Amino acid sequence: MAERPWRRFAGALWRMGAVWAVSTVTMLVLAGILPDFRLQSADGDSATRIGLTAAAGAGVFGVLSALVWPLVVRALLLVPALVLGLLAFAINGSLLTLALRLIPDGRGTAAPETAVLVAAVMSAVASATGTALAVRDDNAYRRRLYRLSDRRRRRALPVPATPGTVFLQLDGVGHDVLASAVGRGLLPTAARWLGHGPAPATHRLTPWRTDWSSQTGASQLGILHGTTYDIPAFRWYEKDRRQVMVSNRPASAAELQRRAVRRTGDGGLLTDDGASRGNLFSGGAGQVALVLSVSARREPGQRSRAGYFAYFSDPANAVRTAMSFVAEVLREMVQSTRSRLRGDTPRVGRGGLYPFVRAFATVVERDVVVAAVIGDMLAGRTAVYADLVAYDEVAHHSGPAGRDTDQVLARLDRSLALIEKVAEHAPRPYRIVLLSDHGQSPGETFRSRYGLTLADLVRAGCGLPVPRRARRTPSGAEARAAVRAALHRPVEVHEDEVRPRRFEPVVLASGNLGLVSFPDVPHRMSREEIDRRHPALLTTLAAHPGIGFLLVRSEEHGAVVLGAGQDVPLAEADRPGGPLEPFGPGAGEAVRRTDGFPHTADIMINSAYFPQTGEIHAFEEQIGSHGGLGGDQSRPFLLSPLSLADPAPADGTGLTGAEQVHAVLRGWLEAAAPDGRPGATGAGHGADGRTGRDGDLGATRPVPPSDTAA
Repeated sequence: MAERPWRRFAGALWRMGAVWAVSTVTMLVLAGILPDFRLQSADGDSATRIGLTAAAGAGVFGVLSALVWPLVVRALLLVPALVLGLLAFAINGSLLTLALRLIPDGRGTAAPETAVLVAAVMSAVASATGTALAVRDDNAYRRRLYRLSDRRRRRALPVPATPGTVFLQLDGVGHDVLASAVGRGLLPTAARWLGHGPAPATHRLTPWRTDWSSQTGASQLGILHGTTYDIPAFRWYEKDRRQVMVSNRPASAAELQRRAVRRTGDGGLLTDDGASRGNLFSGGAGQVALVLSVSARREPGQRSRAGYFAYFSDPANAVRTAMSFVAEVLREMVQSTRSRLRGDTPRVGRGGLYPFVRAFATVVERDVVVAAVIGDMLAGRTAVYADLVAYDEVAHHSGPAGRDTDQVLARLDRSLALIEKVAEHAPRPYRIVLLSDHGQSPGETFRSRYGLTLADLVRAGCGLPVPRRARRTPSGAEARAAVRAALHRPVEVHEDEVRPRRFEPVVLASGNLGLVSFPDVPHRMSREEIDRRHPALLTTLAAHPGIGFLLVRSEEHGAVVLGAGQDVPLAEADRPGGPLEPFGPGAGEAVRRTDGFPHTADIMINSAYFPQTGEIHAFEEQIGSHGGLGGDQSRPFLLSPLSLADPAPADGTGLTGAEQVHAVLRGWLEAAAPDGRPGATGAGHGADGRTGRDGDLGATRPVPPSDTAA
């Protein structure tokens, strides 16, 4: 809905009055502190008269600053920046001295050096006050972004008339969660796109199905780089390298991207004048900011954290985001306390640094990513892919459905509305595509339900000592890794991952998917080898009520699936009555594909799934989780404009796997490209995946020949 003129005028008048009042108080305080600054006559005045004098001085100073300062800056454009910076203090002090002289009866006086100090303090306070009052005003924020982008747009190269595309990933939002939120009015922008209202629909909603590994590392690599090959989980052990791979670690993300580029022979989805914002992988984009796969690299053009510097270099952005950050920390503390007092179950710990991690994901990263996307649109970039992780982070600790996540979804919709509004002012038309990489399934954690972790259960089956008290399994939420990358802190590495004990198993958790590897055996162990070494292990795991099924390789029967009282070949496991049947259509296909990966673990474990409630048991400390099979975690969505080709396969089989999603998105970009293929209009990554542009929000550099695909 358009903002009414009288509301805009009233808001501006209110902010101006508030700034004037604060400036008056600041002047009174400074007059009481500084000996060479006074607001009364030599004979003394009443408090009322002094207050009126301060108000007059603050008002005149504000008017002079607004009218004279722009003219002075324009007149001094040729002055070197350092000299202009020093002159700014003298000019501000002169304006204050002039303002005091204009007060009737000469009641205001200040020594020259004091006038400089008073003017600097009053300017800073007035600026902070005006910005703080506009923190929640998206219209004012949008207008500010327009002004900041004007100079960049005037310098930019001509923009093609063909439409650009913005892909916005709502991390962790499942198809059914989105549909429910739309129906309940939490996402009015998405609801309007889908025709929930008087206007006809402009978008269509399409579900798609993930691979067995339903997590951002696999899905986003497939969407951006076209392959999910050999990504068995969020974290896994590679015997040939004797190393644990973790999808949200910078070094692992960089290696996975290199492997994907090598396998596909293509730089990625965003090689045509693309931008990658807040993602695990670059997608071949020439413009990257907050991208984990490049944050560990120090080559020219690989400044992933430049997005933070570009955003916070504007004081207005810093104040806006800082205030929202503090509010979000307090909100989480209140919500977690309320949950604890109500005795909500299931529940996980939300203390320590978590409130700050949540605030980073829901405020800082959201604001920086949205501002970067807006900058990309106003610069006319061809393709932009951005990940908003707010919902995923909160759902891990509060559950996929509830008041906490509802509030996050409502705030994300405000970001969608802001981006949609900016598209009206972009130099080229834009199609906005909304999608997710996976969903989340609820449920009590495995440790909470059964009193031991998956690692404890594996050790018991191997006849190894089990700790008396179950230790917490590390969580793999993307936001925590993003925080560490943003702060340039080293990644969290656990002892078992660095030096696994030679004859003890490495047990890793990825949501409700568990992996067991024996590091002393260089190949994938067969079922027979495992039984000879640990006769009770597979039976212990398969019979546990919290385990849904196991995948192992047999020397005699090939891949086999073990469940409670079941032992069947993988080819038959999804038949009626088989161990994979409860996990729904496509489960057998997903498990069979993973079985063929080179780095599939010796034992792959999926938790139990309860179709009546949609619940699972995560092996990590999360009551909303994803990573394996079972429930909404495997059913993300794709919300696309009707002007684009229908993404659903014509044969009615449904959109399956991130690789198919990549093919759909690439087809849309190819159809919009001038010559029908991406890569025709802009520089990006070559086949080696290296960036050819700077990682800030606007600057570019020529692409050297070595950066270009052969």
